[in-house]
Amino acid sequence: MLHHVSKRVGMTLLVILLAITINFLIPRAMPGDPIEQQMNQLSSSSAGSVGDVQAMVQSYRERLGLDKPLWRQYLNYLWALVQLDLGYSLVNFPERVSDVILAGLPWTVALLGTATLISFGVGTILGGLLAWPGSSHWIRTLGVPLILLSAVPYFILGILLMFLFGLTYPLFPVAGAYPFGFTPSWNFESVRLLFYHAVLPASSIILASIGTWAIAMRGMVISVRGEDYIMLAEAKGLPPRRVFFAYGLRNAMLPQLTHLALTLSHIVSGAILVEVIFAYPGIGYRLYQAIQAKDYFVVQGIVLLLSISIAVAMLVMDLIYPLIDPRIGTEKKS
Repeated sequence: MLHHVSKRVGMTLLVILLAITINFLIPRAMPGDPIEQQMNQLSSSSAGSVGDVQAMVQSYRERLGLDKPLWRQYLNYLWALVQLDLGYSLVNFPERVSDVILAGLPWTVALLGTATLISFGVGTILGGLLAWPGSSHWIRTLGVPLILLSAVPYFILGILLMFLFGLTYPLFPVAGAYPFGFTPSWNFESVRLLFYHAVLPASSIILASIGTWAIAMRGMVISVRGEDYIMLAEAKGLPPRRVFFAYGLRNAMLPQLTHLALTLSHIVSGAILVEVIFAYPGIGYRLYQAIQAKDYFVVQGIVLLLSISIAVAMLVMDLIYPLIDPRIGTEKKS
């Protein structure tokens, strides 16, 4: 077991190092100088001369270490990452990239994490029931429209919900995570307002995702329905509910859990268009703002966070697979 864990951890660290290297090289391979572009944009709305702009560009390049050779920049970048330092925002200097990420991360995790877990739970059980003999008729009636909604992108469904329940019938707010001028705190009123503002964006994600989870789970349950252990459990006279959950659903869960791990690891980047449409202050909305403003260091920091989260999520799933299904061993038996 120790050999298995160390091998998986080593592979994950190698993947993370590769992601860090690619994340470092891509922005520097792009044409143009991001600092010079920012300074030129500032000078276009001021009376600064070209000489002043060039002096400011050189000063910022020296301060950010961009005047050094590429190999030196790479070593400095690795050392900064060890210290959890992602650098500075070009647009909002001297604000740090880590502060930008930490400001948006709780909103994204709360909204998308909760919405993903709800859609996973409902969709998985619904898909299993759709494939299981003897399920009630209303399950199949409910499953059809939810599966059809899986073909609608999150942002399209978000626009429809905004039009219906935010504009035509103004039941919920259409933008923001809380009212303008309101300062959230740990009390009932803040929780109520935060939940109230999250209803429409969360609903768009849940409604568009349930059908996807249900379709995947339905196919996997159908594939295990004829297995010997299912027939043996039924022959023993076990209750149908126990056969469904303990023998059918459990043995069909592994691919579904892998999909869940990948989906949860992607939420740090946010459902960008959903957050943009509802002006929700999460990571996805901040990534969109950084791309628009060409704030390369913020984009680089968010993409790096996404890459590391995916690698860590796959490592965790790889380590708990044998606990979920004992048939998966850590070593080959001779």
